[in-house]
Amino acid sequence: MKIVICGAGVIGAAIAYALSQRGLQATIIEASAPACAASGKSGGFLALDWCDGSAMSQLARRSFDLHTTLGQQFGEQTGYRRVDTLSIIATEAPHDLSAYAKIAAPPWLNGRCAVNSQLGNADTTAQVHPELFTTTLLNQALAKGCELIHGRVNGIVRDANKVRGVMLDDATFDADVVVIALGPWSALACDWLPVPKVMGQKGASIVLQAQTPIAAHAVFGQYINAAGVEFGPEIFPRPDGQVYMCGVAEHAPLPIDGASVEPSDDAIATLLAIAKTVSRELAEATLLRAQACYRPIVADALPLMGAVPDVAGAYIASAHNCWGILNAPASGEAMAELIVTGATTHVDLRPFSVARPL
Repeated sequence: MKIVICGAGVIGAAIAYALSQRGLQATIIEASAPACAASGKSGGFLALDWCDGSAMSQLARRSFDLHTTLGQQFGEQTGYRRVDTLSIIATEAPHDLSAYAKIAAPPWLNGRCAVNSQLGNADTTAQVHPELFTTTLLNQALAKGCELIHGRVNGIVRDANKVRGVMLDDATFDADVVVIALGPWSALACDWLPVPKVMGQKGASIVLQAQTPIAAHAVFGQYINAAGVEFGPEIFPRPDGQVYMCGVAEHAPLPIDGASVEPSDDAIATLLAIAKTVSRELAEATLLRAQACYRPIVADALPLMGAVPDVAGAYIASAHNCWGILNAPASGEAMAELIVTGATTHVDLRPFSVARPL
């Protein structure tokens, strides 16, 4: 069976890894570089039960458990660790926040902010470094015989209702199975296959290097700037001493090349202002990266995963929105099972059907 996976982001890497664990070697085709988009520029936050009550509950819980296993197996290669997760409120202008301080703040949250609740603990929340996690899965798959090819997929070769391969810029690659895992660029597949259109939502982020390591926390906040505009910052200190921050949305059309995505100056300035407001340690930190990415999403904010209707051998795994890193392991496992056996064991993919109304 010749399997082609279009896209070397975290979902494509997870599918390739899961297939390799079953003795199958896939060819992964990537236009830019592995984890060059959201899979390398997201926060890497993991939650056991934050999707409870939604169609993603089973997927998220299975993935959280798989992340634990992978973290034990690969350790520092993925940046995995358990964290305590806190909610804060912060204001750029001087303001008495004592009424909002429901929990004692850890030493590094020593700026103009208050911790108003605990959202999770080391039993229910964790983190990985998304780029390390993605490349680790990919490298494990490559070590078992999978192949990574640089090229841009611009079409599907098919005979009536059966895929025969993919078209690249300068070649055609034969395949019995084709999996679209292009993140927001999965929108291109609408011209090739009967699939819903995936959209991209842009967000900016920064990576700081603190002078001293910061404790294992994840922080979700409400930040009000001097003009009264609210933002929802997310702050994730990492085991290597770096600190990732996001929470400023942007609006710009999706470019053709994921490596060309850049943040606006205003978005980065806002993130730096938030960092300086909530923590003296972050105020004194060095800016390592200012970046942006697009997360893939469809109208109901649920993933698209499964076989493409009426086209044998065609599959899609995309639109994981802000939970792509969390849900990658179980998504890869389920897609590999579906391709190999036609059924899934741990996760019911019916809520994510390509044929559902959107």
